[in-house]
Amino acid sequence: MNKKFWHTVLSLFINKYFISLVVFLVLIIFFDQHNLVDRFKSKQHLNQLKQDTIFYQEKIRKDREAIKLLKTNPQNLEKFAREKYLMKAPDEDIFVILKKDDTK
Repeated sequence: MNKKFWHTVLSLFINKYFISLVVFLVLIIFFDQHNLVDRFKSKQHLNQLKQDTIFYQEKIRKDREAIKLLKTNPQNLEKFAREKYLMKAPDEDIFVILKKDDTK
């Protein structure tokens, strides 16, 4: 039985159709212009770009809300200028205190 099994397996590997199929699959998977390896990498890259698009759309939405708040209320504009750009009125002094971790 063992000899018969190996004879069947060997005849399968020697079969010209099987060899043709294996060569075809190797060509398609690795060497074709649109091979499966590159398609997989492209799919991953596309998914990353979609995630980036969602992130940036959310960031744009938040920035538009902040701009709307700054344009409608002068107190918000003054608060933004003082916090982000350390602006001050002519008769004021500003003291900026940094933690050791923030000095990097």
